[in-house]
Amino acid sequence: MAVAPHVPQVPSSALTGIGLTIAATAAFSVLDTGSKYVGSLVPIFMALWLRYSLQTLLTIGMGTSRYGADIFRTTHWRFQLVRATLFCASNGCAMMSLRYLPLAEFTAIVAMTPIAMTLVAALWLKQPVSRLRWALVCMGFAGTLVIIRPGGADFSFGALLWPTLQLLTNTAYQIVSSEMAGRERPMTTQIYTSLFALVLTTLILPWSWTGGMTPGLWLGAFAMGVGSAIGHLLLLQAYEHARPATITPFLYAQIPFALCAGWFMYGHIPDRWAVVGMLTIAVGGLLTVWLSVRESR
Repeated sequence: MAVAPHVPQVPSSALTGIGLTIAATAAFSVLDTGSKYVGSLVPIFMALWLRYSLQTLLTIGMGTSRYGADIFRTTHWRFQLVRATLFCASNGCAMMSLRYLPLAEFTAIVAMTPIAMTLVAALWLKQPVSRLRWALVCMGFAGTLVIIRPGGADFSFGALLWPTLQLLTNTAYQIVSSEMAGRERPMTTQIYTSLFALVLTTLILPWSWTGGMTPGLWLGAFAMGVGSAIGHLLLLQAYEHARPATITPFLYAQIPFALCAGWFMYGHIPDRWAVVGMLTIAVGGLLTVWLSVRESR
């Protein structure tokens, strides 16, 4: 009598973490869709202020309902300010990038962050980097060039400058966040990041507010605030159910979500070369995650 082979079961907590991660990527696609619309119609700092206003209200509401006033207790003010500044810079560059790039292409370039962190580890933190990791860095860079295609008919200076700056600031933001992991309650960090970002953009708001808010702009602002707050909350909950190594590969689900949003909202369908570039970046990122898991064992 044949015995059926044993099939390893994925723990239910891990499956919950994976599901929350995929839901978070869908929320982030809503955020980017709203950012592309609002950022193309109003000044960048006005668009950021609209996002942070709603995001701060929602984040504080979720935090206080769960932890009460204790959620505001922090011992790392300097870290919170640096993280919020990088958060603002990354978001501003993202909005500028979306003026030049469709959603799917932009999302694929942002997905290079794990690969960019390898460069930082080697050049700034002086950590040893294997030849395979360097090959993955080159792979991700090649995928980005395929998407943007410098010298092509659709190429412009902004199409290269702003995504590059966004990738740099987002990488710095992720490194600062990882350095503080475990030292502060995640929800507390999210609240102070939102609060400080709101304060920074409020200081500039008098010189960037244009008024003339239409129902469409309010809807786009609502999509930004809700998408950001819910996306970050879902991701925080995902990390409570599964290890980062388990859920990180599923962050690439944002690329197909962004592709669908770009097609639905703007009628944009990436050409075959853009798809090749997206797949190249996704594969390079997934291999980077796999390599990190293998090296940590």
